[in-house]
Amino acid sequence: MSQTQDDLEDSAAPLIEHLAELRTRLIRSILALFVGICIMFIPIQGDFLAEHVLRFLLGPIEATLRAMGDPSPTLQYTSPQEYLFVLFRISMVFGFALAFPVIATQLWRFVAPGLYKSEKGAFLPFLIASPVMFLLGAAFAHFVVTPLAMTFFLGFTDAPSIFVNMMSGAVDTPATTVVVPETTSGLQITFFGKVNESLQTSLIFIMAFGLCFQLPVLLTLMGKSGLVSADGLGSVRKYAMVAILVLAAVVTPPDVVTQMILFCVVYGLYEVSILLVRRVEKKREKDLRAQGLWFEDDPAEASKDDPMFKEFDEDK
Repeated sequence: MSQTQDDLEDSAAPLIEHLAELRTRLIRSILALFVGICIMFIPIQGDFLAEHVLRFLLGPIEATLRAMGDPSPTLQYTSPQEYLFVLFRISMVFGFALAFPVIATQLWRFVAPGLYKSEKGAFLPFLIASPVMFLLGAAFAHFVVTPLAMTFFLGFTDAPSIFVNMMSGAVDTPATTVVVPETTSGLQITFFGKVNESLQTSLIFIMAFGLCFQLPVLLTLMGKSGLVSADGLGSVRKYAMVAILVLAAVVTPPDVVTQMILFCVVYGLYEVSILLVRRVEKKREKDLRAQGLWFEDDPAEASKDDPMFKEFDEDK
């Protein structure tokens, strides 16, 4: 009974150490995230850093409205807390981006001691490549896809968007003030955009394209672990094309131009993934040949050099 109790205590000790290590890494990651959120509320030129980021994210919408003839693009919020929640959302997303190097370092230090040297060499490059590919996808979404989507969505209106910027009680209206034109019949349909909804549209595109750009990283990692092969990926090209077309129809507006752009980009990443997986397979084959563990496709040839087969033949 005492021996069993000692075995349980010995087995519990490493688990407790791992939990303590995990707690330390989580606390440091949470502190890094908190610091990143606080950085977004640093005042810069009279505004919080989150407000500058918000204007940057809404830049494509502003450019689209100005191109449509709106001299004073304006977005509104309809509840007292809406603008504050928008800033909190931005601070959470970009605060995590600022804290990601620290979070990734803590993840690596927690996982690395349990990996072999070859596994470390395989995991670390993907840990670095993943955020880089996400940033490329986010940049593509912000500078290419979002302007096209906003042009498509706002292009349904016959007249450009017009906003009322008149001061209440003003007697004389300056020449530069934008007013709603008077109509004798019908309704004037005007775009009054909300900050929260406009930001959500931009973030959806950024997240969608950022995740789509993870395709080479994911497939290459799966190829390195032997879950997929270059020949297998090549044999399902036609199914991949259909899946990418469906994805493009779901995450983009019903605009043929935007859908074709996403299809071409993601399918191009798929072909790049096949090349990367093939390169990984060649490197694995070279290593196995150097160790004398690589056999041709002929099972008879493989059995000649296999010690287990030789022992089986001797027993017979």
